Amino acid sequence: MSPTLILIILLIFFPALLWKTFEHAGFPGFHSVIPFYNYYIWLKIIGKPLWWYIFLIIPFINAFVVMLMIVETLKCYKIHSLGQQALAVIFPLIYLPWLGIKKQANYTAPDKWIRFKKTVAREWIDAIIFAVIAASIIRIFMIEAYTIPTSSMEKSLLVGDFLFVSKLSYGPKVPNTPIAFPFVHHTLPGTENTKSYLEWIKLPYYRFPGFTKVKNNDVVVFNYPDGDTVALRVQNQSYYALVRDYSRKRVWTDKVNFGEVVYRPVDKRENYIKRCLAIAGDTLQIKDQVVYINGKPAEYPELAQFKYIIKTDGSRLNPMILEKLDITEDIGMAGPDEYVLTLTNEAAEKMKGFINVKEVKKIIQPAGFWQPYIFPFDSAYPWNVDNYGPLVIPKAGATVDINPGNIVLYERIIKNYELNDLEIQGNTILINGKPATSYTFKMDYYWMMGDNRHNSADSRFWGFVPQDHIVGKAVFVWLSLDKNKPLFGGKIRTKKLFRTIH
Repeated sequence: MSPTLILIILLIFFPALLWKTFEHAGFPGFHSVIPFYNYYIWLKIIGKPLWWYIFLIIPFINAFVVMLMIVETLKCYKIHSLGQQALAVIFPLIYLPWLGIKKQANYTAPDKWIRFKKTVAREWIDAIIFAVIAASIIRIFMIEAYTIPTSSMEKSLLVGDFLFVSKLSYGPKVPNTPIAFPFVHHTLPGTENTKSYLEWIKLPYYRFPGFTKVKNNDVVVFNYPDGDTVALRVQNQSYYALVRDYSRKRVWTDKVNFGEVVYRPVDKRENYIKRCLAIAGDTLQIKDQVVYINGKPAEYPELAQFKYIIKTDGSRLNPMILEKLDITEDIGMAGPDEYVLTLTNEAAEKMKGFINVKEVKKIIQPAGFWQPYIFPFDSAYPWNVDNYGPLVIPKAGATVDINPGNIVLYERIIKNYELNDLEIQGNTILINGKPATSYTFKMDYYWMMGDNRHNSADSRFWGFVPQDHIVGKAVFVWLSLDKNKPLFGGKIRTKKLFRTIH
């Protein structure tokens, strides 16, 4: 039985837990198991207007409304303790049947209640709890605010852009770690390394149905795949890159430079934002910086950027001109009269027209030149940031031949993402203790790249993004702040406010 079907059954028949309560209120107990009608009777029992039923049919909002209905049911039994109400909301499957059996003598219909006088402190606590729960449900299951921290998506998205990420688009995920401090990600505020979540209860991956699926060129927020393991003193660097550079032994033992090494569940890994260039089943290849999907050039982001060498006649580039061209990346030097600039195609063309500019040349790593920090980190695949592939993106249900020569492409998928025991003994590959010459993928995977192609830590550096790492679709920028400008001197980018993301 699918998790969705189980959830629907639970939602429809949840009032069955209140069989005895229905009887205490003067209704036949079997009414509690009649789909949809049971919620109508439950609202009557707790004395709430029937228009509340509208909220019971709105996904995710209905979960919050049911919590409120549980609390109101406890009041029928003269239970006003915050602790008892919290216990009922957290453990309703046990608490509600117990309530009907053990507290029958206390039952009082809402129209006969003696008003319970709350203290000012209790009023504030109830209001705060209400707000936190409501906001948490919206944040976890519907829409979440996100801030662009790096320039990997410039100029499409800028550092300091505040945007909304729709979790309903691809379907919201059930949190792997449901017990967590609200509104923070993986670290408690005011601390450097203290976890903001508890791992006493871990839930398996499950995604509710969404409005759409991840498509080519969508701007997607996802959990950083390499972020399952983190060296706490250098959290901005890939643990696996550190191991390749310094050895696993040093990373784990050198606490001064690397700190403690910790594991993070999927939902607590860093959030990244990139553009999805290839979806499951696509064949991706990069030739001289042009991305090809299934043999055809991919749609080119209008504001994509690359690094260029600008050769001048010996005079310096005018800073005002650079500002006018909206060049925000740091300027490097390739020689006495040669500047390294990150430019859009449009800016590069305008640069060619300057009197003191002699040459504008795009920096391209040649085909066959191997960059060892590029996935899959093996000289058998001599790929680099500008010439890469071809590579088929794994698709759920697809089977691929595996051998000692190509296992580097799929090793992380098989072990880390799909949780199999993988061993390589000479020329034999063992999966869960059995020799294997092929593998069938359990999940869809995606290939993400930043629009700032020469300043983006993306799939070229760490490989595929699994389906269970997808967080949501970036849809709308509501605020944009330039950190280099004063508050009343252009800090708010007025031309970049309230824009949709394409």
